[in-house]
Amino acid sequence: MGLTIGVDIGGTKIAAGVVDEEGTIRDVHKVPTPDTAEAIVDAICSAVSGAGKGHQIEAVGIGAAGYVDDKRATVLFAPNINWRHEPLKDKVEQRVGLPVVVENDANAAAWGEYKFGAGKGHDDVICITLGTGLGGGVIIGNKLRRGRFGVAAEVGHIRVVPDGLLCGCGSQGCWEQYASGSALVRYARQRAGAQPENAEVLLALGDGTPEGIEGRHVSDAARQGDPVAVDSFRELARWAGSGLADLASLFDPSAFIIGGGVSDEGDLVLEPIRKSFRRWLVGGEWRPHAQVLAAQLGGEAGLVGAADLARQG
Repeated sequence: MGLTIGVDIGGTKIAAGVVDEEGTIRDVHKVPTPDTAEAIVDAICSAVSGAGKGHQIEAVGIGAAGYVDDKRATVLFAPNINWRHEPLKDKVEQRVGLPVVVENDANAAAWGEYKFGAGKGHDDVICITLGTGLGGGVIIGNKLRRGRFGVAAEVGHIRVVPDGLLCGCGSQGCWEQYASGSALVRYARQRAGAQPENAEVLLALGDGTPEGIEGRHVSDAARQGDPVAVDSFRELARWAGSGLADLASLFDPSAFIIGGGVSDEGDLVLEPIRKSFRRWLVGGEWRPHAQVLAAQLGGEAGLVGAADLARQG
């Protein structure tokens, strides 16, 4: 199969990209993300039509944030869009006249990294997306593992602290409440409030109050050696690395690939994650260690991965 289109549904824009068999994006068309669920379907179709002009497109892959059924057709539940058992595949196919595959966005990003990014050469990888929340995708034996009902690898909602912090999913103590961009900001605000004398750079980058601290402030301050910002990254890394150690006990991959906005900080966050992973890996003194790698495709991973999954049908 030749060219396919991958669709990435973002909070502010929907991007449709024409992707070839080598994972290269040939063309991209973007449209604003509407406010209503039905209008988002219209926008997806518009983006696909715009991207496909002048190209011979054979299939479309859509990455959706939510639970996607085992047939890769229906979005069972989307936390940020009012989709409940939404027949997205059928609706888009009828409009664009092409075969459509729907996949969870974190799974699509994981597949993109495995096939064309940091996972090349590995048969068994787990991709973790450290963004506002924590997403994941599992590839074992060169296959994306989706589970019987299609909703496997929701690793961000493994409960790591019984009766811990309330999560947006409605549960308590989920991993993403302790290892995510949102968690990083919470750590920084709490520490800056308790130790303002150690957060002078961090506070100055915002509005001078702990409540004004945002993710970019924590990153900038950490690069300047601000003690509170550095400590906040270490706390996030401690939780992220210990979670990877648990996943290693379950899946024994050869590599973990860390993506998402937090991973853009490189070794500022990756080295502490590796240290925590080694610290908490059961039997780590005697067993092989998985590599902990930085993602390579950045924000394009989901689009590229969705397009390639569509190619496979």
